[in-house]
Amino acid sequence: MTQTMTRNPVRKTRIGLAEDRRGELVSILNARLADLTDHALALKQAHWNVKGPEFVSLHEMFDEMVAQTHEYADLVAERAVMLGGQAIGTVQAAAAGTLLEAYPVDITSASQHLEATANRLGVLANAIRAAIDEADKRGDADTADLFTEVSRGLDKQLWYVEAHLER
Repeated sequence: MTQTMTRNPVRKTRIGLAEDRRGELVSILNARLADLTDHALALKQAHWNVKGPEFVSLHEMFDEMVAQTHEYADLVAERAVMLGGQAIGTVQAAAAGTLLEAYPVDITSASQHLEATANRLGVLANAIRAAIDEADKRGDADTADLFTEVSRGLDKQLWYVEAHLER
């Protein structure tokens, strides 16, 4: 993933990373925060609107994924603040900054929600993996480790969703 880095102003901190690197890391963290916020809202859309014989299991699975995704977003946002930056986690920021395609709001069938969710999860998981490398390039093993934790969780979500798609 190639991402244009803008230098975010960061406050002083005793974390042993240069100010310019911390600003770049905050930009990366906020970009993925936008994606995670978007993903959580899309999962809630699926949770509310899924129909079909698998309704109960998918309704519950999507809701569990929402809770997990909120935890990942919280970790990412808090890391941005730890590095001296500002977490930008509004719906407006997510809409303006997400890499994910808009979630279709006119679908109801289980297969449609599963396909839409799998497609978005693939994009999101790959963006998180790229963020691991970007954090590593900037010498921040802690942020890379945080993204690794998020990556494992999103890969597990994708595994669950794709398992439902196999017939």
